[in-house]
Amino acid sequence: MRGARPLLLPLLTAAVTFAAMPAMADDAAYCAAMGDLAWRYIAADAKDGHNKPDLETRAAIAACDQGNYAAGIAVLERKLRDNHITLPKRS
Repeated sequence: MRGARPLLLPLLTAAVTFAAMPAMADDAAYCAAMGDLAWRYIAADAKDGHNKPDLETRAAIAACDQGNYAAGIAVLERKLRDNHITLPKRS
C-alpha cells in the first residue's frame, strides 16, 4: 500500500484540474463575448477619431485576456447592464 500513496495525490490533482477546465473555458468564452460587446457598443469618442471603451472597461477586457475571469466578468457585466446591453448566454 505504501507504493500506491505517492500516486494518489497526482491522480487527485489531475482529476480536479480536468474537472475545472470546462468551467474555465466557459468563463473565458463568456468574458471574450462580453469584451466583444463592450468594444462594439460601449465606446466614447477618442481624440484620434476611433471609438474605444473607457479605461475601466478596457482594464476588464485585459483581465479576461490574462485569465483573471472573475475580475473581468464582474466589471463587464456591470458595464453592459448599465448601458442596457443584453448579456450573452453563459454556458
